[in-house]
Amino acid sequence: MQQSKNVVGAKIRGFRESKNISVEEIAQRSGLSVEQINSIENDVNLPSLGPLIKIARALGVRLGTFMDDNDALGPVVCRAADREANTSISFSNGATDARKHMEYHPLAQQKAGRHMEPFVIDINPEQNPEFQLSEHEGEEFIFVMSGEVEIIYGKDKYALHEGDSIFYDSIVKHHVHGAPGKSAKILAVVYIPF
Repeated sequence: MQQSKNVVGAKIRGFRESKNISVEEIAQRSGLSVEQINSIENDVNLPSLGPLIKIARALGVRLGTFMDDNDALGPVVCRAADREANTSISFSNGATDARKHMEYHPLAQQKAGRHMEPFVIDINPEQNPEFQLSEHEGEEFIFVMSGEVEIIYGKDKYALHEGDSIFYDSIVKHHVHGAPGKSAKILAVVYIPF
């Protein structure tokens, strides 16, 4: 079953409408613009995890709720073959031309009540990226599986290579991307307090 941004936008709209909350109210609660909320709900653009986390908080749900199919109470096993064939979500890096620079493969989408969101992320190369830094509550852990990654964290920039990792507080403005012109594959675990 292929899940894409279309499903995420529809789920957000569905949760918002089921709670009788207007787009304007979600924008006010989340600190995002009405245009950005409409763009996400109408499947035009998924800029990054940051805005999705803010929307989830404004709706009183976990981030994973937007990606879940069914909740399992026991352990969730994600086979490599299934990960590649099933769910993936592409984000556009906040760029105005909606380039897709990251493809997220959730690893625990059926796990009920989780506070961590594990992903394998394919990062596509970009020559002239426009970075929009993200900030949200929680923590992130990134392990570089292959390629080269750059992480802007506050005023610092970190270069990571295969086998390197980083753990940071997500409340500090940050951005993860491939080194200039390089692709990469990372394991990322995002913790969001609820």
